[in-house]
Amino acid sequence: MRVLKLSFVAAALTLALAAPSFAQTPPVGAPKPQTPPAATPAAPPAAKPPSPPVPFPQDAKYAFIDVQQIASNSAAGKEASKKLQALSEKKQTEVGEKNKQLQALTTKRDTSAGVMNDAARVQLDKDIDKLQRDIQYAGQSAQAEINDLQNDLQGEFQKKLIPIIEELAKEKGLYMIFTSESGFAYVHPGLNLSDEVIKRLDAKK
Repeated sequence: MRVLKLSFVAAALTLALAAPSFAQTPPVGAPKPQTPPAATPAAPPAAKPPSPPVPFPQDAKYAFIDVQQIASNSAAGKEASKKLQALSEKKQTEVGEKNKQLQALTTKRDTSAGVMNDAARVQLDKDIDKLQRDIQYAGQSAQAEINDLQNDLQGEFQKKLIPIIEELAKEKGLYMIFTSESGFAYVHPGLNLSDEVIKRLDAKK
């Protein structure tokens, strides 16, 4: 059961702590996306007061957790997402600088066609080709680095999360704790232990 339990949590964490997709800057000459016209902002709906937590049924032998909720609202989950986002933005900037260089070289080639000798043009074409390959490699390397960080962070988060889940199961005398990602036709809202997990997870910082 432990292996099955770990696999469920790991799968849910993959979704909850998903790495930001690394989108490379479009190649030179690609049409720029059109910005849609700004829509008139609608009046925000009136905020509803938070519902009081539903008490955990004392006779319950099963419970569940929402790993997405835990990863989004816990200090550890927020910190992991922050690290992923920071690395993604850093890599986007690095590749963006290379794309600016490529744009400059391409503009130089296109605007100097009539005054540039053949040797200079051949060299410029080689420089452009090399920079295009560098950009492609940089994008692939960046995505691999982001994926590696994602896997490391998920492993660290799981090491913190699993003992808390087991601790709660023993305290409450539960046979099983499911994840909400498993899917349920109906579940008593009081069986959701996610808030308690977040509280204990933050307390262990």
